[in-house]
Amino acid sequence: MASKVSVASDNPMTEPPQTRGLARDLLLAAASDIMRERDSLELSLSDIANRAGVNSALVKYYFGNKHGLLLALLERDLAIAIEQLQGLVRMSISPTRKMRAHLSGVVKIYFQFPYLNRLSVELLRDADIKVAQRIADRFLRPIYDAYTQMINEGVAAGEFQYVDPKLFYFMVIGACDQIFTARFVLKYVHGEEMVIDDKLRRTYADHVTLLIMEGLKAPVLP
Repeated sequence: MASKVSVASDNPMTEPPQTRGLARDLLLAAASDIMRERDSLELSLSDIANRAGVNSALVKYYFGNKHGLLLALLERDLAIAIEQLQGLVRMSISPTRKMRAHLSGVVKIYFQFPYLNRLSVELLRDADIKVAQRIADRFLRPIYDAYTQMINEGVAAGEFQYVDPKLFYFMVIGACDQIFTARFVLKYVHGEEMVIDDKLRRTYADHVTLLIMEGLKAPVLP
């Protein structure tokens, strides 16, 4: 374990300049690592601080509480993915290529952060109305908006049949996330270890993409 970042108080401005901000990143990385290893969202602030090797007082300073830390982790993990999705929507390529690239990317993000969907749902469920709405607007609505645009573009181009973007959102997120959320099924039903390697990730991404794209495909008129 890394040596603890020593502080005289809970104010990181008492830290040496070269370590300011480092503790925040260490705490987020620690929470992410613990949830991946345990395949669970159950963790304590002491678990996180001990793994990060920092003073536990810094959790309160940087995040306020555990909920604030988990919200910051969601921001860290989803912000770049949402930015990339919005960039993909703006690209001058066919709707089919856009959607295929996105579906593969969703499986990849859950491979990297298998707790991500569970975390967003728990934060929404446990937050007050204003915070929950902010989470939805910041992290979830942009995905729905991107699906609406891509589906409409695909229909206009004659590549897709129309599907409800709202239902499509739940189908895509559920399909791409399920193997990671319920990976214990591999062990108890199929007799396989719980570790999902990059080869299985690629195979699953191809599988999900094939089925969803076939469902989206515009019917061939006689």
